[in-house]
Amino acid sequence: MTKKLTFIDLFAGAGGLSEGFIRAGFEPIAHVEMDEAACYTLKTRVAYHYLKANGKFNEYKKYLEGKINRTELYSNVPAELLESVINLPIGGENNPEIHKTIEKLRNGRKVDLIIGGPPCQAYSLVGRARSRHGMKGDHRNYLYVQYAKYLEKYEPKIFVFENVLGLKSAGNGIYLRNMEKLFDSKGYHMKLFTVEANNFGVLQNRKRVIIIGWQNHKQITLPDLEAIRSKVNHTVKELLSDLPMLQAGEGTDKYVTYAKPTTAYLNESGIRNGIDILTQHVARPNTEQDKEIYRIAVEKMQAGERLSYTSLPKRLRTHKNEHSFFDRFKVVNDKAAYSQTVVAHIAKDGHYYIHPDIKQNRSLTVREAARLQSFPDDFYFEGVKEGKNRTAAFKQIGNAVPVLMGEKIATKLKNLL
Repeated sequence: MTKKLTFIDLFAGAGGLSEGFIRAGFEPIAHVEMDEAACYTLKTRVAYHYLKANGKFNEYKKYLEGKINRTELYSNVPAELLESVINLPIGGENNPEIHKTIEKLRNGRKVDLIIGGPPCQAYSLVGRARSRHGMKGDHRNYLYVQYAKYLEKYEPKIFVFENVLGLKSAGNGIYLRNMEKLFDSKGYHMKLFTVEANNFGVLQNRKRVIIIGWQNHKQITLPDLEAIRSKVNHTVKELLSDLPMLQAGEGTDKYVTYAKPTTAYLNESGIRNGIDILTQHVARPNTEQDKEIYRIAVEKMQAGERLSYTSLPKRLRTHKNEHSFFDRFKVVNDKAAYSQTVVAHIAKDGHYYIHPDIKQNRSLTVREAARLQSFPDDFYFEGVKEGKNRTAAFKQIGNAVPVLMGEKIATKLKNLL
């Protein structure tokens, strides 16, 4: 039996990148993540993979149906697998404990890859714009230093580092240059790729930086990630059309059934994969004012126009700042091949993610946002407290790497290795 290639996921978030690597046949040794809610999501996904592989998948279905609680779900999984999700911030005082846990988990096995990317706020253009000092002095600027320490300790063959486009220009490029020098001092060459999620089969306009690093004593030919062009002849409508209609504030966390049969895209992408249990299709409540603005925005979109905030009637313009963020209200165009970028701000409000169906008059649900990130419908997003998860789920989804993008990158690297 061929041994699976192994990886450690640093700054793992909800595990979108990891899920892609698992789909491509890699085996996770550990996930390291500081956010408690995201760690519960990772543990629930660990339970999914374990139960599916060991003929106990009905236990996971029971959880999605609300027949058992989270504690009961986890009781079906070996403790060491749940312990592979390490809920600690990566850094000085925590590293010894993280290393100790990883050593126990890997049990002498080689770590073939390290994947993951530090939080992006310090590099993002929006983050810098909102910060008084342009994120100067923010400790998150230097988390790549911690990443390098893990490269030094575990000596993976390859690493995959994901981040926002702003990394290229942050500090006029000084962070990127220092990163390259640091990684080189640890024994790794690196190459930066600028990629777009829609080229990987994701129905979302999401531009990101992927850095691939490899041991500098090895001669390898990296796949050209920028040349990947997955042919997708589908629209966002196919992504949403099978879901039950909802009004603002409606929906059920666990569980409802689909309103219509699956579509070609949902099958091809693995979003619908045979389990007819729909969870987290819950719409956040909206004020009457929001809903009136949403109606106007959808009507304009249907007419081929885009809503500008300053074009709204004066009574609906309650923000003092009318000189920036003119497009704070935006409809997800279901006639398009991909949506706007899903970001973590969706956890605060859904104004930038208005559902295209004027009859529903609401913003996207957790499940709809997850689909735009190509997460399968059986992927459940947790909160710290069970059932209290909408805001935490939106944040995790907005910060995630699309699963399909992760899978295609992983497949290219697997062929290389």
